[in-house]
Amino acid sequence: MSLQKLNNKNLEKDIRWNRKTSFQVIKRFQSVFGLVAIVLLATVLCVRDGEYLFLNPSNLANVIRSISENGIIAVGMTLVILVAGIDLSVGAILGLTATVAADLMMHKDLGTLSTVLIVMIIGALIGMFNGAISTKLSIQSFIVTLAAMSIARGIARFWSGGIGIPISYGKEANLAPVAYSVLSERVWGIPVPAICFVMISVLFTVLLRYTRFGRYVYAIGGNPTASRLSGIRVDRVKIAVFTICGVLSAVAGLIHAAQLNQGSPNDGIGYELNAIAAVAIGGTSLSGGIGTIPGTVIGALILGVLDNMLGLLNVNNNLQMVVKGLIIIAAVVLQRKK
Repeated sequence: MSLQKLNNKNLEKDIRWNRKTSFQVIKRFQSVFGLVAIVLLATVLCVRDGEYLFLNPSNLANVIRSISENGIIAVGMTLVILVAGIDLSVGAILGLTATVAADLMMHKDLGTLSTVLIVMIIGALIGMFNGAISTKLSIQSFIVTLAAMSIARGIARFWSGGIGIPISYGKEANLAPVAYSVLSERVWGIPVPAICFVMISVLFTVLLRYTRFGRYVYAIGGNPTASRLSGIRVDRVKIAVFTICGVLSAVAGLIHAAQLNQGSPNDGIGYELNAIAAVAIGGTSLSGGIGTIPGTVIGALILGVLDNMLGLLNVNNNLQMVVKGLIIIAAVVLQRKK
């Protein structure tokens, strides 16, 4: 073979390798590229009278604030999906805990700390119920959490008489503690819910990446039988994961009540779908074992920016649902190819 042909062959090989490497990089960071693309699209499209509406500081703060509740729930949902489960009760838990929080402060004169503890215990108990029933009775988590969703929603409506409970702040009786209103305020211009979302995301990123519990979660999602044979207490880990998801849903409920100044049994409808969408868009495999919290955060940001962009463009709400559904399908298709 001549030197010229050898050089051409090596050049073709290098080109193929570079193309393959570039494609692998794009697939690996597809969520990041998707976020950058949708931010650029929102920046270009959302212009009125020469003003970039999307880049307005108050609008950006609203975007961050709006994704915080769904983002916190999505962190818990990531853990559940990593062990090849699903939790459809998270939205109902949010509605129940928001209702309970409002009732305890407005009608039972409980303080902020007592309310927070009781609400988080309720979330933990529902999550523990989901995990225990699905593991010990070998029932698919889809069915168990669907039932739990109905139960939680029914309890919330029974608790409040089917109506929302408004929250007003003050030191007198039948008024919520002023300290609770911190969840609806800003610190250095940053919404407190966004700070909570970031802290929770960092905490569980560290938990999954650097602890034995995190390794167990990935192992169980990848192969539960092998995990059980290697000595991992699979049922216990799964119950813990569902419990964590319930607690995080309760945290989102506390934030939700503070944001809207009310707790309603109808709050949180559809939140489970948004959480699952954020997890899927973020690259977590719905079959378990693969995924990260930062990916879920990016997925939540993509959905938040998309909702904000469509709102600024005055797109019909029904059409917004169609667009969001198509994006979710595209994310899952890309995930399968990956």
